[in-house]
Amino acid sequence: MSGMSTEHVPDTLAEIRDDFLDLPESDRLSLLLEFANELPAVPAELADHPEMYERVAECQSPVFIHLDVQDDVVHMHATAPPEAPTTRGFASILVQGIDGLTADEVLAIPNDYPQSLGLTKLVSPLRIGGMTGMLMRAKNQVTQKRCPSTGSGTDDG
Repeated sequence: MSGMSTEHVPDTLAEIRDDFLDLPESDRLSLLLEFANELPAVPAELADHPEMYERVAECQSPVFIHLDVQDDVVHMHATAPPEAPTTRGFASILVQGIDGLTADEVLAIPNDYPQSLGLTKLVSPLRIGGMTGMLMRAKNQVTQKRCPSTGSGTDDG
């Protein structure tokens, strides 16, 4: 599978990237902060189970992600503190960009996607590294959870 082109950015993430690149550099941070405010809320059944979340160690702020794969459709949830708007913005971009994709689409996202947003001059390398960490961990979770042998809930429900 590793022969896949690294240029395969899913439409959702490509659109977000283009939104950033269409803006003058000085306005991109505002867009990132808009994303921070739009981080989707975690569903109640997950909110009560912090043990289901993976801590993203690459982020200075406490960021936790959880991915589910159901019928090959990926659902991503993340939490990030409001006082870390940059990190929260990155988490929101990934959640909004990844949720609803197939497992293969998620695994094909280039690892350098965070660098493609045109924010490298505005945001510290540490924070870009944090977003890369989120992406890598998201891919790992998808790999672990896409196990085809579990045929539960495919026919009814």
